[in-house]
Amino acid sequence: MSLASTAGRFRIAARLVAVAGLAALTAGCFQPMYAEHADGTPGLRDKLMTVDLPPVDKPNASPEARIGVEIRNALAFKLYGTATGTAPVYKLVLRFQTSRSSLIIDPNTGLPTSENVGIDTQYNLVELATNKSVVTGSTFARTSYDIPGSYQRFARQRAFREAEDRAADVIAENIKTRLASYFSAGI
Repeated sequence: MSLASTAGRFRIAARLVAVAGLAALTAGCFQPMYAEHADGTPGLRDKLMTVDLPPVDKPNASPEARIGVEIRNALAFKLYGTATGTAPVYKLVLRFQTSRSSLIIDPNTGLPTSENVGIDTQYNLVELATNKSVVTGSTFARTSYDIPGSYQRFARQRAFREAEDRAADVIAENIKTRLASYFSAGI
């Protein structure tokens, strides 16, 4: 064995020891996001339960009102795990627009065979005590769906509704993730 190969092995071993030492030093810094705090401060789940979800301001019996209810219900389940939270400290105000576009058109019938549903949402988390906005942002979701037959109106409508529901669930997940990062790190 040559002196150069022994020195190379020693350098690799020294690097591995340094990396293991740094990993051991930072191992105590990790804390799971949804963990309960030992010092008695409220955990993330408790903080998320203080967000009030008022009804979305859309005309009753409109297609947008149905989507607003779907987003609100998905958010309630993701934030609370149930239908209601605890005493509200914050209020989440939602505004959204929907879009629908045809992706593929059948050249024989001129009817779409694939369409896209989009929801663009703006949200604002307001602290109730001061009426001050603490988190604002926007998110979007795009989902596509296929129309099983060119003359199956019910199947097309059902696929459209399910695509809207999937998009609403994505919106709710994005907003929950943003609120969780705010309550965890204050950013």
